[in-house]
Amino acid sequence: MTSEILAGLTVLIIGDSHLASPNYLITSLHDDLTQKGANVHSLGICGSKPSDWLIASPAGKCGGAERLGKNPITIMDRSSASTSPIKTLIAKDKPNVILVVMGDTLANYKQNFTNAWAWQEVTSLTQEISKTGTKCVWVGPAWGTEGGKFGKTFNRVKQVSSFLATNVAPCTYIDSLTMSKPGAWVTGDGEHFTPDGYKQWSQEITKAFIKLPIMTNWKP
Repeated sequence: MTSEILAGLTVLIIGDSHLASPNYLITSLHDDLTQKGANVHSLGICGSKPSDWLIASPAGKCGGAERLGKNPITIMDRSSASTSPIKTLIAKDKPNVILVVMGDTLANYKQNFTNAWAWQEVTSLTQEISKTGTKCVWVGPAWGTEGGKFGKTFNRVKQVSSFLATNVAPCTYIDSLTMSKPGAWVTGDGEHFTPDGYKQWSQEITKAFIKLPIMTNWKP
């Protein structure tokens, strides 16, 4: 019997490519939260950064995906993929909680990572969310595997996760690096997991989400 401990909760999930294709988080994380009773709206735009969610932005050079409740996933191609302004999404969905899944697009794996640029990116979104009074949870990047076409390294992903942990307030941070050992979840390109990897990540995110202080006293 499915435990609907999140019954009555409305969750808006936004993020980058990890939410932008079937069998990614838009399938497994969306399903996990829905099965626990939440009403979920997921929107992922490939390549999007936090600031891209302040306005409608065609950030997705490789498309995107959207899913509402128990409806099928809607795929967006390169020509149609666009973020939506976070204020517009909040006004429409009236979510109790926003889940932001972004980390790899901030890492600039093949370039230098600067705290100043990342801080501007992150705070531009967290401040916009904060103005609405909506609770927010930020899910940091997972280990992935080293190498691949994106040049992901364990040192850089650890650096980015540590940065996010201390800079996403007033959002609550979920550290994905505590969920597995480096390289334990198989990827196809260093960054994006196999369906099994996404299922494992989703299960761990859901467990962490339910245990957060902002959720322990949740009542419909």
